[in-house]
Amino acid sequence: MANSRRVEKFAALLKREISEILFNGVRDERIHQAMITITAVEVSGDMQHAKIFLSLFGEEQKKSEVLLCLEEAKGFIRGELARRLQMRRSPNLVFKIDKGMSKGSSVLDLLTSLDLQRTTKDTNITDS
Repeated sequence: MANSRRVEKFAALLKREISEILFNGVRDERIHQAMITITAVEVSGDMQHAKIFLSLFGEEQKKSEVLLCLEEAKGFIRGELARRLQMRRSPNLVFKIDKGMSKGSSVLDLLTSLDLQRTTKDTNITDS
């Protein structure tokens, strides 16, 4: 139990520090072409691997360019994490696009259309 609490604290710390590094530390202009939000960080039990889930807002071409730039800046980000957190080894980072936001909006659209269908069906039954 203590181990998972430790991992959760470390994930929260990584999320905060990576956000700060992306906002102030990385000087590559390609990263600032789209709005980047870190939605979640998953850390392995041994804290050697971390998946960073990102939500990117902007044009599709710029999103792929930002993701490519993040992959290129991965070494710099790991080095900054090690320096800021005073760690011997920083975790291997994997950047992934969080599709939850787009899936959430599509589910809401589906629910809205179902509600509209139900409403029209109820009015047709009462009219008959």
